[in-house]
Amino acid sequence: MEPIIECVPNFSEGRRPEVIKQITDVIETVPGVRLLNVDPGKATNRTVVTFVGSPAAVVEAAFRAIRTAGEVIDMRGHKGEHPRMGATDVCPLIPVAGISMEETAAWAQRLAERVGEELNLPVYLYEAAQPDKNRNNLSVIRAGEYEGFFKKIRLPEWKPDFGPAEFDARRGAAVIGARDFLVAYNVNLNTTSTRRANAIAFDVREAGRTVPQPDGTKTQIPGTLKAVKAIGWYIEEYGVAQISMNLTNLRVTPVHQAFDEVCRAATERGIRVTGSELVGLIPLQAMLDAGRYFLEKQQRSVGVSEKELIRIAILSMGLDELGPFNPEERIIEYLLRHPADEKLIRMSLANFADETASESPAPGGGSIAAYVGSLGAALGAMVANLSAHKKGWDDRWAEFSVWAAKGQQYKDELLRLVDADTRAFNAIMSAFGLPKGTPEEKAARHEAIQTATKTAIEVPFHVMETAHASLELISAMAADGNPNSVSDAGVGALCVRTAVHGAFLNVRINASGYADKAFVADVLARGKAIAEKTDAAEREIMAIVHTKIDN
Repeated sequence: MEPIIECVPNFSEGRRPEVIKQITDVIETVPGVRLLNVDPGKATNRTVVTFVGSPAAVVEAAFRAIRTAGEVIDMRGHKGEHPRMGATDVCPLIPVAGISMEETAAWAQRLAERVGEELNLPVYLYEAAQPDKNRNNLSVIRAGEYEGFFKKIRLPEWKPDFGPAEFDARRGAAVIGARDFLVAYNVNLNTTSTRRANAIAFDVREAGRTVPQPDGTKTQIPGTLKAVKAIGWYIEEYGVAQISMNLTNLRVTPVHQAFDEVCRAATERGIRVTGSELVGLIPLQAMLDAGRYFLEKQQRSVGVSEKELIRIAILSMGLDELGPFNPEERIIEYLLRHPADEKLIRMSLANFADETASESPAPGGGSIAAYVGSLGAALGAMVANLSAHKKGWDDRWAEFSVWAAKGQQYKDELLRLVDADTRAFNAIMSAFGLPKGTPEEKAARHEAIQTATKTAIEVPFHVMETAHASLELISAMAADGNPNSVSDAGVGALCVRTAVHGAFLNVRINASGYADKAFVADVLARGKAIAEKTDAAEREIMAIVHTKIDN
């Protein structure tokens, strides 16, 4: 996988769109960089920008953005609710795919060095990019903010990592580093009191609060949430106080847990949470985990679609209270995906049928086999959900919820394979179209054809494996699920059998053109075994179905 990193610089300007646009425009001048999100805040007077790309391209775009921010933002007149020390206040690089944290940190160090030397700007490293662990915490580096840094920067222990040890009145200083994915998340309160909001923030944040003791010493009492930084503030734009949090490790404290804990702490202080606000982007898994968490609290099945899980998460945390929450614009994986990869499954049923019936050879039998298999798995999930919510079966909802979730996984994977099979076929056609005028071109063409052919074997074989695996769910639902839906389980089994045999036809026809005969013999033998096991399972399921219907 080609390495991809994300950059999330925070600029000290959130009120003048024309200034923000000057910064984002230079980011988009760099080939290979994709601007994902621009999130300005009037009260904080701060804009969070998100872009991704190859490491070299992202670093170049970040450099240009930092340079432009220093030209168009004058910190001498800057005021806002958020702590800050420079025009480009902080610029983290985040590994997304194909790159380690150590490699990302090295890129951050290169960026910081270039900014310090070429722009003559004081730069501090933080998090993974900072070798001195005594000064790798952003809040410690930024303590004193812009106003205090004129003196702080002259202290030997606060000499910048790069650039001059003189504070730039116009541009301030920048903090550049590498870190894990961080979620900036604000919880809205039904109060205007910053003091009360801060009290709740101290209750929940990992650092907690400092409590003076009678003997003059101070005791640090930790908060209830690990890997969480939080402060309370009042947002004039919305007319409410908020708990502003940075969730630095979603594996330790996920978004839904932070929300519920703030709700608990607020209630203890006589304050109510009214909703919440996401700043920037969030990983898909965080939203799915939140949806499942809130469904489980209701004792409802979690085996629903990805779209429904996200909808439940939005509703439960009130993410749309202060403005619309569009998952297509706020979930990082959705912004990174390519429309061409989901061309077929994004069609309407009618358009998909029309496309299949056209003179184009794709989508063909392989894609149709995958789609039929997804329908079989979907029917199994449906029976599980109906069983989880059946009146009188309340004590079994968790059991059927697990089955329904498995069905959704099979369905989603088979849907992905609908487009994957057509892409595999198109790759073979492209390989056959390569030039063959010279011996070198012939060799390259042959290699490309063989590579594409192997993929065209592996994709339908994976359809066989996934569809067959879903029969365990369908069998359990036929035998033990809601008896009123046993016929649906039967139709699901028939769909899966069709998917397995249809995909096997594609495995066989593509295998005939592949040169590695040992690979071909192995995949055909395994495919035959899957087909035979599928037939046996389908017969057992249909026997159960017929018996229940006839009785």
